[in-house]
Amino acid sequence: VLLQASGGGLVQAGGFLRVTCAASGRPFSNYVMGWFRQAPGKEREFVAVINSSGVRKNYADSVKGRFTISRDNAKNTVYLQMNSLKPEDTAVYYCTARYGDNIYPRSPTEYGYWGQGTKVTVSS
Repeated sequence: VLLQASGGGLVQAGGFLRVTCAASGRPFSNYVMGWFRQAPGKEREFVAVINSSGVRKNYADSVKGRFTISRDNAKNTVYLQMNSLKPEDTAVYYCTARYGDNIYPRSPTEYGYWGQGTKVTVSS
């Protein structure tokens, strides 16, 4: 599956942003979709994941209550709505996909497909 992320940008602390990932190439509904992020000098970290039907979701503690992941299987698209942004949310955000319906893996090595990333910068 091919993934194309978009929607990153510069936002002030406390603001909001939505990043989008468009998928193509394979039946989208067969895949768990997720977001990871990587800040400069840091390892790629798990942010959120959503199961194939969109019913079950899993969030990192650092974003729980502020970020919402959703998907539209008719449009082959997954979204990450980010509210109450903090400077520590600054990172490149990567869309990812994993075949099946298991939302619990949080290691990037568990995900086989990656988009190119979209940069989010939160100013203080």
